[in-house]
Amino acid sequence: MTENTRVRSRSTASGTPVQAAAALVGTLFLLVGVMGFIPGITTDRGSLEAAGHGSHAELFGLFQVSVLHNVVHLLFGVAGIALARRPSSARAFLLGGGAVYLVLFVYGLVVDEDSQANFVPLNTADDWLHLVLGVGMIALGVVLAKRPGANAVGR
Repeated sequence: MTENTRVRSRSTASGTPVQAAAALVGTLFLLVGVMGFIPGITTDRGSLEAAGHGSHAELFGLFQVSVLHNVVHLLFGVAGIALARRPSSARAFLLGGGAVYLVLFVYGLVVDEDSQANFVPLNTADDWLHLVLGVGMIALGVVLAKRPGANAVGR
């Protein structure tokens, strides 16, 4: 069995590592998006607003959410799962999504939580989570794409 055949058989059975990571991240975002609407998981759900800093609902009593915030998580999840079909798009999802989360981290640091510019809405816990997500997604996109066979099939 040649190296190319081994890589191809390993890649087509369950996808490449970068594809699996993108699918997992997408699935997690879908779950978070749904949980943002569930009473008990989201505290103070009665104050859930469409958008803006006035939404005081918090996922797990920690991360401030709004309808917009939850819908973005749902869409991000769908994108991750859809883009996990090909190694190159899975990597692009992880790198691009990671970059978006790093921008959100900086945005959260710069924008006052009580200002109209905080339309997502974001609180301090969201800010630090966005940093971890950004770094983590970029690391997955870089490290897993370098593994043997990561881009051998389905470019």
